[in-house]
Amino acid sequence: MNVAAVLKAKGRAVAVADADTTLLEVASILAEKRIGALVIVDDAHRVIGIISERDIVRAIAASGESILHRPVSEVMTRNVVTCEESVTLEELMSLMTVRRFRHAPVVENGELVGVVSIGDVVKHHLAEVEMQVSAMQGYLATG
Repeated sequence: MNVAAVLKAKGRAVAVADADTTLLEVASILAEKRIGALVIVDDAHRVIGIISERDIVRAIAASGESILHRPVSEVMTRNVVTCEESVTLEELMSLMTVRRFRHAPVVENGELVGVVSIGDVVKHHLAEVEMQVSAMQGYLATG
């Protein structure tokens, strides 16, 4: 199974903001949409950063609540690890584990087409494994 299959199941809608959005606005969007990260894009809708709940908590711990009124560009992760739809779930799961991130923007030809979380990856990977186990049990039962 690959990232395209995950996006087909969950949809391609991506919550985005621009680099001038304040951290307080970002936190409000995350809470309202019940999501863990927001992709930061430029005027051409290219990925220039990502900000997560963890990033906001770390920023407040380091700088105090006044940081909430600063632009997200001061805190966001700039070197965003993205993936393409053709990447397998095993490849993405390994990359997310090794690089220690939980959200991967999906980019095709420089354009943002979706976002996949580690929860999405695990959910679909488990479904695939369960299907394989079921098929194997069926094969063994008819043996």
